[in-house]
Amino acid sequence: MLPPELYAGIESAWCPGCGNFPMLKAFKQALAELEIRPQDLVLVSAIGQSSKFPHYLKCNTFNGIHGRALPVATGIRLANPTLKVVVTVGDGDQYGEGGNHLLAAFRRNPDLTLVVHNNQIYALTKGQASPTSDQGTKDLLHPQGVPYPPLHPLALAVAQDCSWVGRSFAGMPQHLTEMYKKALTHKGLAFLEVLQPCVTFNKVNTYEWYRKRVYEVETRPDYAPEDELWAYRVAKEWGEQIPIGVIFRKPRPILEESFPQLAAGPLAGRLPERPLAELLAEFS
Repeated sequence: MLPPELYAGIESAWCPGCGNFPMLKAFKQALAELEIRPQDLVLVSAIGQSSKFPHYLKCNTFNGIHGRALPVATGIRLANPTLKVVVTVGDGDQYGEGGNHLLAAFRRNPDLTLVVHNNQIYALTKGQASPTSDQGTKDLLHPQGVPYPPLHPLALAVAQDCSWVGRSFAGMPQHLTEMYKKALTHKGLAFLEVLQPCVTFNKVNTYEWYRKRVYEVETRPDYAPEDELWAYRVAKEWGEQIPIGVIFRKPRPILEESFPQLAAGPLAGRLPERPLAELLAEFS
């Protein structure tokens, strides 16, 4: 096991009590236990409090524009499949601006780990409702309350045959560490949603609110994560009971395997077969 301190980055600027802190600590622990070295890890993020995550880690990083982390991560993975590529984004960023890229990733199944910090709010821009905000949530844009029900992204992932779908809770660090490890070692797209309380702008979905509702799905007597219909029903649960754990598994060929060009090794380590000037001349 590597020392978790190996991944220490700069001092964070999150609000005291933010659910991102236990997420960061658990992620470092998972990396240490799996012995994933900083030089072999790439964290790709976009915009939001969640997307500051790579700044506070020692690793390779790419900070992109709102909603566009997944295509960048897919490109990095195709260019160098020897790297462990992790996408870390928020619910607004990935389910709102990045929803189209999420659907494409479900179809393509690149060998990536997608971690969505779900605090049910746009925290960086001061508390607007996000796609996962509960119906009736009041904010500056919805003083009468959000008039429609929330998105169920895990159910969407199951319906689109995402090869691994799971959820954890920032208030359960040991469970979160184990879920990180399962997601990081899955071959294919591992979609891990983490319930991450925002202590500043979301006064409803608090640590205590979640603790009263989350349950470990593996304890169900009918646990069947390979059964798509079972997983879809469980993924739709929200309210008085919220499942955490591995909800769906469906092994599928990964995107990288569909490119025979990668059989000879990473593109990142190769020289062009023709002079670069000659290649560029074809586009002039």
